[in-house]
Amino acid sequence: MKLSDLLEFDDIVVQCHDNPDADAIASAFGVYSYLKAMGKNVRLIYSGNFIITKTNLKFMVEVLEIPIEYVKNLDEKPKLLITCDCIYGEGNVRKFDAETIASIDHHYLGDNKPPVLNDVRQGVGSCSTIVWDLLRKEGFEIDKTLSTALYYGLYTDTNTLAEIYHPLDRDMLDDIYYDKSLVKHFCNMNMTLQEVKIAGMALLGYEYHEVHRYALLETMPCDPNILGLISDFFLAVDTVDVCVVFSELDVGIKFSVRSCTNEVRADELADYIARGIGSGGGRSDKAGGLIQKELLGGVRGDYLASDDIHRHAIVTTVLRDRLHDYYKDCHIIYAGKDKLDFSRMKHYKKLPLKQGYVFPAEFLPVGTPILVRSLEGDTNLNVNEDTVIMIGVRGEVYASNKKVFNKNYKMIDDQYTMKLDYFPTIKNTKTGEIIPLRRVAKTCVSEGGNTILAMPIYTTTKVFTKWNGSEYLKGEPGDYLAAKETDPDDIYIINRDIFAQTYAPD
Repeated sequence: MKLSDLLEFDDIVVQCHDNPDADAIASAFGVYSYLKAMGKNVRLIYSGNFIITKTNLKFMVEVLEIPIEYVKNLDEKPKLLITCDCIYGEGNVRKFDAETIASIDHHYLGDNKPPVLNDVRQGVGSCSTIVWDLLRKEGFEIDKTLSTALYYGLYTDTNTLAEIYHPLDRDMLDDIYYDKSLVKHFCNMNMTLQEVKIAGMALLGYEYHEVHRYALLETMPCDPNILGLISDFFLAVDTVDVCVVFSELDVGIKFSVRSCTNEVRADELADYIARGIGSGGGRSDKAGGLIQKELLGGVRGDYLASDDIHRHAIVTTVLRDRLHDYYKDCHIIYAGKDKLDFSRMKHYKKLPLKQGYVFPAEFLPVGTPILVRSLEGDTNLNVNEDTVIMIGVRGEVYASNKKVFNKNYKMIDDQYTMKLDYFPTIKNTKTGEIIPLRRVAKTCVSEGGNTILAMPIYTTTKVFTKWNGSEYLKGEPGDYLAAKETDPDDIYIINRDIFAQTYAPD
């Protein structure tokens, strides 16, 4: 769906979910602003049992002059109703009749089907990000007021930006120009005296695992940002390396993860906790996620049918078990310190395969610091004369040099047109210029023949490579542990799907 698809309608209502948060208000304000600028008759509303009372949200609405209305009924059926940060018909948004429905959201759908007009992108950090992307695709000028709202929507929905794990969220942060002073005011109004009490009670009720040095804490229902504040505070305890704080809310079970040890990435642990029952991610030190109640009910059939006390016990048990399982079967390899038994490994040969490549020195001065962004994260490097950026079969990027490239790949003049969920970009960190690699990437074919030693792994394995001793590569059962026969310290992990596409027994 494009925003311009909505211009055939005139009498339009943009609706937030009940008891709206900053992201719902901001994203709906973005859609409202576009339609208003296009000359449409449009209203911005929310409903439910409660009006907005949180100080930061009231101040946000007032100072940014967001024309949001609280309504219990609509006197007339609109031609078009657009729900933001929610799907029409879900339990967290009051259902109003309309001739046509549209929805914009970033949450898990479950069994719910969005209307025909929709833009639902699961995994994006905020609905504000999706609206920002829709606005820029229309060439709509996003002023400082709207930018501030959208930034704060992303800021709050990703736990003060700690839980950003989609490149589109980072693209928005790089692009928008917001009022930092106002955002600081919003943030300093984010905790009430009642929430201070909630934090204090959570700190008193912690669970601690002495062997693996992690803690699990629960809070009463509260603003999700409070979870991050509590986990940040508790991580300062001298015997705690990892902290998980959670709270049961109407939208699901929100949780926050913090880590101060190289052996545990917070984003990876958040993903592990939520796997199959929600979504999680963030950064290596700060992350979080949301467990969907419907999905949890699929794993624990007694959850949805239980009363509040038993549901609480089930959530605690699931989190406790997943933390235990995360640590239980994990094998860690330190390259250069731990030696592999090559007799257990087989020889594999690299297959001829089409990939993308870019020579950044062709369009950027040598020495330019750049940030390469992909679905797997950001990579910082400096442009050298012989720098080559390779684009893998799933959109993953890695840096190489022309000597290695010329030895192993044959260049094809064709543009690289692989369809990817997110095509990588380069950011010139000196000027801020964003260069889409889709524009400049060309195709190459691997010559094949490179031989490695590899074997499938049967337990979760983390490898600290010889190239990076502070961050690990992680493999799950079925992935491959690989090494170069000529360099026994060059140990790494290859994803099973990528391995199947790129290697064959020699």
